[in-house]
Amino acid sequence: MESENQTRVVEFILLGLSEDLELQPFIFGLFLSMYLVTVVGNLFIILAVSSDPHLHTPMYFFISNLSLVDICFSSIIVPKMLVNIQTEKKAISYMDCFTQVYFSMLFPILDTLLLTVMAYDRFVAICHPLRYMVIMNPRFLMVFTTWFVGVMLSLLHILLMMHLAFCKDLEIPHFFCELIKILKVACSDTFLNSTLMYFLTGVLGIFPLIGILFSYSRIVSSIRKISSSRGKQKAFSTCVSHLSVVSLFYGADVGVHFTSAVTHSPQKVSIASEMYTVVPPMLNPFIYSLRN
Repeated sequence: MESENQTRVVEFILLGLSEDLELQPFIFGLFLSMYLVTVVGNLFIILAVSSDPHLHTPMYFFISNLSLVDICFSSIIVPKMLVNIQTEKKAISYMDCFTQVYFSMLFPILDTLLLTVMAYDRFVAICHPLRYMVIMNPRFLMVFTTWFVGVMLSLLHILLMMHLAFCKDLEIPHFFCELIKILKVACSDTFLNSTLMYFLTGVLGIFPLIGILFSYSRIVSSIRKISSSRGKQKAFSTCVSHLSVVSLFYGADVGVHFTSAVTHSPQKVSIASEMYTVVPPMLNPFIYSLRN
């Protein structure tokens, strides 16, 4: 009887942020504007860093990589949603949905790891300035490691998802294919998938944050030892942009999880997810541009 309720999945249905037809033009215009600002802003950062020899330093190398990740993160979610709104179609193919799941896990992992590496970069720059270029010389290896970890962990999730069976009710109350939403419409046992998801979320949420907090505890300790107030201000000013981006990233992440915990409204959860997936990538270029 169970096998009769299962079907070979061809496509999923994304219900989006709202089913109100009158709101669709507003949502389309809003997301299109935010996406264009995200792409242009982050592309400007990448071009500025690559074209100016004075910016060929480890810190700006990490910033340009973060900008690339932000462009990619927005590009795997927003364009598909805009197409669905414009064509009034909500379907997404099985492979496209799994592709979204893969990259929607990969890029947040890269964001988390890059922000951690950038905190370490600020720690070395302030606490060990004379050895900064020597310690941070393997920056290409650091970025490669973040990509390798992100690719492998995301691939592990996808390989486990390939074994899931899905029922006929394939409506997803979201504007993109998110891992937790896909697991909820699966018919087969998702215990292993859920366990891995929560375990990696905990590990990638706690340990990088500990690394960031440790780096800044050492930075604060070093800044307090500087005698002149001008020197303290100059040292701290090099960390303001990174601290702002970290606060925005983790603040949005906490907001999504808090909203999911206190409300059962799919629309409110989707709006919170939109704040996490679209707003930080859009604001990051402004934060770094204002600083520099």
